[in-house]
Parts: sequence; C-alpha cells; structure tokens
Amino acid sequence: MEGQGYEFGTYVGQPARYRGIRSESYYVTMRDGVDLAVEVVLPKDLPAGSRLPAILQQTRYWRATELRAPFKWFLRPEALNPDYRDFQPFFTSRGYALVSVDVRGTGASFGTWPYPWAADSVEDAREIVDWIVSQPWSNGKVGGMGISYVGTTAELLAALDHPAVKVTVPMFNHPDAYVDIAFPGGVLNKRFIRDWGLFDHTLDQNRVPGEFGFLAKLLIQGVKPVDGNEGRARLEAAMAAHAANGDVYRLAQGVNCRDQRVSDLGLCIEDLVVHRFRTEIERSGTVVCGWGSWLDAGTADAVIRRFLTYDQAQQAVIGAWEHGGRFNASPYRTADRPPDPSLPAQWGELLRFFDTYLKGKDTGVGAEKVLWYYTLGEERWKRTTVWPPEGTVSQRWYLSGEGRLSLTAPTGDEGADVYTVDWEASTGDLNRWWEMGGVVDKTVNYGDRAGAARHLLTYTSPPLSQDIEITGHPVVTLYVTSTETDGVFYVYLEDTDEEGRVRYVTEGQLRAIHRRVSAEEPPYELQVPYHSFKESDMLPLVPGEIAEITFGLLPTSVLIRKGHRLRLGIAGHDKGTFVRIPAEGQPTVSVARNRVHASHIVLPVSER
Repeated sequence: MEGQGYEFGTYVGQPARYRGIRSESYYVTMRDGVDLAVEVVLPKDLPAGSRLPAILQQTRYWRATELRAPFKWFLRPEALNPDYRDFQPFFTSRGYALVSVDVRGTGASFGTWPYPWAADSVEDAREIVDWIVSQPWSNGKVGGMGISYVGTTAELLAALDHPAVKVTVPMFNHPDAYVDIAFPGGVLNKRFIRDWGLFDHTLDQNRVPGEFGFLAKLLIQGVKPVDGNEGRARLEAAMAAHAANGDVYRLAQGVNCRDQRVSDLGLCIEDLVVHRFRTEIERSGTVVCGWGSWLDAGTADAVIRRFLTYDQAQQAVIGAWEHGGRFNASPYRTADRPPDPSLPAQWGELLRFFDTYLKGKDTGVGAEKVLWYYTLGEERWKRTTVWPPEGTVSQRWYLSGEGRLSLTAPTGDEGADVYTVDWEASTGDLNRWWEMGGVVDKTVNYGDRAGAARHLLTYTSPPLSQDIEITGHPVVTLYVTSTETDGVFYVYLEDTDEEGRVRYVTEGQLRAIHRRVSAEEPPYELQVPYHSFKESDMLPLVPGEIAEITFGLLPTSVLIRKGHRLRLGIAGHDKGTFVRIPAEGQPTVSVARNRVHASHIVLPVSER
C-alpha cells in the first residue's frame, strides 16, 4: 500500500455482535398498485426495540432463490455459491439490516420491465426507502450498494434526494450504458447484449440460466416466492406479467447513435443513463463510493468520471478484477492467484464506508476525496486525492516506418502503412466486454497476444531503458484514408517482455462516423476528446480523403519494466465481440506517419 491514511483492504470494524440470520419477505405496494417483492435479512438474535441502518439492493436477478424439495430442508441457497456464503452474516452480525428488492417486472415482483432503469423503477426506489424507514427495526438511515445492473440502481438512489439515503456504493456498473458497455466507441457490443438479453429472458420465465451451472439447475427451483400461503399463486401471476418484458438485444438493433429513438417505445439510450439526473444527484449530497476494474468493460472509466464530476464522490476504488471482484484479472498474475484484496477484505472496505456514513464511526475515512487504484505489473495498491495522480506527464510516441513506435517525430513528407481489415482479428472469448465470466467462474484472460499480430497493424518500441508507469487515459491520433464511408478503429496498447510474450494492457475503439470531436459541453468531466455519438455529429468518411481519428483509450495503471517494449496494435474488427462494420466488403485503410500527418499516441506517464 502507498500513501497517507489507512491501508486499503484492512478494515474489520467492530467484532461480530449478533449470530445467525433470519429472512422475511413481503409485498410492498407502489403508488400505482404494483406489488414489489422485498426480502429483509436481520440478525437472528436481534433484541426487541433495536434499531439498525439498512443496506438496500434493488436487483434484476432474483432477490432470493428457492431450492427444490427435498434440498430446501437441509441446504441454504447461498451454499451453492461458497464465495458469497458469508456475505449476509458478515453485515448482519455487525448490526446492519439487508434489504433486497426484485425490481418492477422481475423476480417475484409484479409489473413489466420494458427496458433497463425505467423511470417507474427509479420512483419505486423512493417508496421502498419510505417503507424501510417505517419498519420497527429501522434507525432511519439507508445505504445502497450493488454490482453491475444492481450498482446502477444503487447509484440512482442518490437522485432521489431522500433524507434517509446517506450513502451509496455502485460497483462495476455502467452509469453511461452507451459508452461503458452497450456501444463503446459507438459500435454495438453484440455478444454481451445478446447473451445478457437471453440471460434476463430465462430469469423472467422463472427458469435457471445455463450460466449458473449444472448443480444450480439441479438444485434451484427458481425465484423465492414471497412468504405466506398465497406466495406461490401470486408468483405465478407475477410471472404472467413478465411475458411482456422488453428485449435489450432487439432494442439495440439498428441503433447508430445515442439519441436515436427506438420506434415502438419512443426512447433512446439517453433515457437510461445516470447523468440525466446529474442536477438531482449534486443537490442530494448523498455520499458515493464507486468501484470498478481496469479489466472490466468501461467500469474504471465510469469510476474516474464520477470521481471528477461529483463533489460527494468521496471515495473511489479501481482494482484488477473481473466483473464483480471474485477473481484476479491482472495480465501479470499467475494462474492461481486470488483476488487482491480477498472478497472478505473487500466486504471490509464496504463496511468501513457504511460504518462511516450510516453509523458515524471514525474509521479513518476523512473529508478528503480519495481514489484507491491498483497498478498492474507492479501488483500494488496506491492512493491519490487527484486524478491523474500528481507527477503525471505526457509522453508522445509516434508511428514510424518498419513497424516501429518512436519518441522521435517523423521528418519526411511521405510515409504510410496500408492495412486491409482482417475480419479474423479477435481478443478472444474472455475479454473485458463479455462480463458474464463471473457467473461462470471465469476471469478476464487475453493470454499471450503475440500471435494476434498476424491480424493487426502493429508498431513496437525499442526495449525501454527504464521502468515506466502509465497511469491515466492514453489518447491516440490516427490520420487515415479508407476505401469505405464507415468502419471501426480498434487500438490496443500492449506490453512485450524479453521472451516475446505480449500482454494486453488496455484498448480503445471508435466508429469512424462518430470521429467528430464535439464542441458541446460533455455531461460529465472528461480527460479525453469528447465524442457525443449524437446524430448531429455523425460524419461519414470520404473514400480516399484523409481524416483525423482521435480518441481516448480506456484508462489504466500499469508498470512496464525496463527491457520490455510497448506495442500498439490497430484493427478494424474484434470477431466474436462486436458487430462487423461495414457489414459487407473488406475496407482497406492507409495510416499516415509523416511530418504533416504524424499519427501518434500520448501516454500519461507517472514520474517515478
């Protein structure tokens, strides 16, 4: 650990005060008569008259599961996931109530789910909080937390400006779903959106998705009905309503920009983003602690944007995990290395944050904003109060002849490399964009990328004369001509060691029609060129005419060792992950590298 203050991953809080848990479920009626299923988990031995703060999770993935008979008589559902077996007692034993809700149109709740984070669901959260604080066990304080979809429902709690909501912890979520996961760089993340849609559809039929594994399909009956004699009958009625739920993959088809309306619903992806509530979030004062990973879609970028945009984004955490924090995803890890820190230690950091703002404890969390981040390659946690960290300077590397990456700018008037898009270029099945690996117990793994060069246009630096740490957002500028009016430019930053092994570090992509750098004010703080991805800024390429393509890569923190070489890879497709653009033909592009059009990448280098 580095820096002043407490060490990340070390908090244990007060000794466990309570033993055992008890769960109760209810239907809570919303303003329009729709009933939502709510699960409350309390300490089993909670004395009468005790008052606890609540941690709220609003999920799209079943608030609780029901085991098949006869397994229900000797197993608890959490036993099927040993990593999270102790999650509930970890918090209840330390004096917290856990409340989990099936959001409208999912699980055992009634209503329909037309699309993610619909306005009705945001307002439902307000009434759920009202219900929590009216309970006899509540001390009137509520915190939110959640991973992925559930993380965004937690972040939207801050938009309520509800006096009971003191703190929220959105983890591994996508507050701007367009750039963070669905259309990074303006290109559809086909594999994930398709698989996520199928996953949700299976849940909405009260069936166990195949991703849960054979044992889970054998043991789990489905979502847990609400307690009581009528619970199962009411579950069947709720499921009938879910047949009208939306299909995210269908909604994504044919979308070319973020303000494009889907005809049958009249909505666009701008109707789903968290920043539509920026004014309300800033007014609320709800303290936020965002978590993400350098190797998980755009979640690290989301953490940094939030940290820079909101005064109440008091704490931030960026690690080296898959989507959820169960596994180590560092490309420098050994095969069997556990997550750093461990899951219980991660829960301890959540506890530290909740103890600070829901119990008023002195936990070492001060008034100063802090971002904790993990440096890949060095495999070390650090802290900073500003971003980028102090001492960061820009280092420009130029694309040069013979596939070289050079610190010296080109001086000639000629120079270009021709690349015919290779549709076989791929980052594999376990890349950062799939995000289902945590469900199937797999982590992000790019493997050795040395062989990928045959599908890419690559530029490699000489061996480094000293260690360099790259921390922040690299920004690439390419001067190109193309034979087509559209396409996608994928850029990969990689680390080649002395033995020739190539490790993935980070990437960026941009669809060519979205290359215009917008003159508008971005909706949040950015440290890279702003592309609006709006229809008014779309700009097709003119075949044969040179165009500037400049965009930020996803942020990273990585130590590249002395003797290693930087490799920059350029592609026009990522097979198996993104949609192919254009759908037909095979574009040929020319990348200029001369005095007038000096294609380059700017790296944020931390002075060591």
